[in-house]
Amino acid sequence: MRRLLGSVRARATLAASLVVAVALVAAGTAVLLSLRSNLIGHTGTEAEHSARTVASELALGKRADQVSLDGDDGPVQVVDENGTLLAVSKDLERIDGTGTPDVRPQKPKTSDAGDEDDDSNADDSTDDDSNADADALEPGELDDSTTFRNGSATIDHDTADYRFAAVKVETDKHGTLTVYAGAPLSAEQGAVSTALTVMLIGFPLLLAVVAAVTWLVTRRALRPVEGIRGQMAAITASEDLARRVPVPDTHDEVARLARTTNETLAALEASVERQRRFVADASHELRSPIASLRTQLEVGAAHPELLDLAGAVEDTVRLQGLAADLLLLARLDAGEKPAGGARFDLADLAREKAEGRTGAHVEAAGDVEVAGSRGQLGRLLTNLLDNAGRHARSAVRVSVRRAGEWAVVEVADDGDGVPEADRERIFERFVRLDDARSRDDGGAGLGLAIARDVAVRHGGTLTVRDAPTGGALFELRLPVT
Repeated sequence: MRRLLGSVRARATLAASLVVAVALVAAGTAVLLSLRSNLIGHTGTEAEHSARTVASELALGKRADQVSLDGDDGPVQVVDENGTLLAVSKDLERIDGTGTPDVRPQKPKTSDAGDEDDDSNADDSTDDDSNADADALEPGELDDSTTFRNGSATIDHDTADYRFAAVKVETDKHGTLTVYAGAPLSAEQGAVSTALTVMLIGFPLLLAVVAAVTWLVTRRALRPVEGIRGQMAAITASEDLARRVPVPDTHDEVARLARTTNETLAALEASVERQRRFVADASHELRSPIASLRTQLEVGAAHPELLDLAGAVEDTVRLQGLAADLLLLARLDAGEKPAGGARFDLADLAREKAEGRTGAHVEAAGDVEVAGSRGQLGRLLTNLLDNAGRHARSAVRVSVRRAGEWAVVEVADDGDGVPEADRERIFERFVRLDDARSRDDGGAGLGLAIARDVAVRHGGTLTVRDAPTGGALFELRLPVT
């Protein structure tokens, strides 16, 4: 069961079925209550009509035993204010739910004349109390209100449930009389029973249809998801990041999921390929100084007089710098965030890095403070100055200023510049545009890549364009807040 409910399709089907079941039960209950209420109201109207028909005859002066009570709708009783049954419909054998269970008419109770003379004051008081409800009725007048009650009766050996209506009427001879008339509830009971039976049969069938449709629709909707899952499993097993998941020909969430998955796979493939190239290039770059250093040391060991100590130191320094570059790139790739608490003057840092460089000149328009890693931003400026120094003919100009919410540093040289087609490529790792340049003079091709990565990690940008003097102008933008 747990495994079944672990399926999205099963949970969706179960949820839809539960919602529909609750809605059907609520709607069915409302329909049954409304149907029952309407039918009972209709039955009560019929009973009231019968009661008022008899009461109207009594109001016209007919005696209770003269009124026709042989209607086909149900039993009728006429009761006086003392509870005495004065008239009843024929063949009535038993009744309950009315004012009296009697089914045989009786003579009305009367008092002796002497008693009336002796107790006249008491009778007057009793009449006033007993007729308190009928004070507003005049002889021959019917009460506007009707009382309803459910009960049962047996007529000619046939027992059934009835809705009884009670109507009062004021007469000259018998005072206030109450007419009880009943209408059968069999139609209401039959209709409610039929509706309930239809619901008990139809609701499960409807739920089954809803569950089946939901199951099929969900299966169809999730089929592309299963295709994506299967393809991702195959990609994981084969480690072939060049493969892509199928994109359904729709415009829904599943299609967007497939496109996003393919974009993720493409980014992952590019990242892995970049790491492979990085490892290969790093190995190649490290191989040269290590081989050179080893050769010099082996020659020095065999022939001390031939040891090129200066060359060995130079190779060691180059190897140390390359290792530092690779370590910094590894930290940047790992997502190392620069410290944001310390603020420092970017112009002072630029002057510090440009000091002692031939032809380098720094122009600063006031103090420009930024937050971040002073060491990493110093490395960025050093790499830009090194690159400009290698390509400049005579001078390198550095300007530091604030432009709105940005700190802007421009490093320009008067060299040959960078072709427009290569202005993004030069920021890739181990890229050197001048193939004829020696490795010793040109470096490993990591300086600009490190510079851009540091700028991005600090929330800034690093771009290149033509300098006014004809060379290359590298523009660094960093947020000042």
